[in-house]
Amino acid sequence: MYQTTMQPIHPRKIGDWLAVLFALVLPTLVTLLYFVWAERFAPAVQQGSYALGKIVQFGFPLVWVCLVCKRRPKIWPWTARGIGEGLVFGLAIATAMFALYHGWLKSTDLYAHAAEAARQKVSGLGISRGSFIMLGIFYSLIHSLLEEYYFRWFLFGQLKTLMRLWPALIISGLGFMAHHVIVLSKYFGPTSLATWLFSLAIAIGGIAWAWLYERSGSLLGPWLSHLLIDAAIFTIGYEITQELLAR
Repeated sequence: MYQTTMQPIHPRKIGDWLAVLFALVLPTLVTLLYFVWAERFAPAVQQGSYALGKIVQFGFPLVWVCLVCKRRPKIWPWTARGIGEGLVFGLAIATAMFALYHGWLKSTDLYAHAAEAARQKVSGLGISRGSFIMLGIFYSLIHSLLEEYYFRWFLFGQLKTLMRLWPALIISGLGFMAHHVIVLSKYFGPTSLATWLFSLAIAIGGIAWAWLYERSGSLLGPWLSHLLIDAAIFTIGYEITQELLAR
């Protein structure tokens, strides 16, 4: 007769897994809240749901680390290591985006559908030209940094304590991709090949930034890279929607 024994799972380990799973799905829930479910309501409701969702999302890592784990967050130091790679990667992707947009996408039916959806979104929010520009600046400078703190410092950092490096890189990249699928589906359609190819590109970008963070020990390189790509996205978005922006 054989007797088997099972090692007990430490409660702390269970808590870490639950925190990671929650962090993986939370951005998708937040995006569904403000981008899909609140869309039929007034602009103030959409903006309020966005603000509430983002406060919950970006506040969760600090609540978990400081209040639950009772640790002091260690987001610093930021070093110059990784800046060169980050800038090269960001510039390469931004250049590829402009080339793809001007060289191919603008002349396709796919673009016509996406552009119309983007214009409807801007019209529904009732934002002005100036507020669109400020939104682009906010996303490029601040939101990109908050996403690096969330996805690279917290999510990838937590995953590394639970598994090997490469699975942690891949899962964090897929987690970064997930909420972008919702946004891309809105513009290109959920069954469009473009939605899933662009989503895969986002996952690869998330993996690259996590790898750069792992190598450099600093969020500065990934953030600068992320900043350049977000700036390119809003530049293209401005060109698409500028005729509809309220003066």
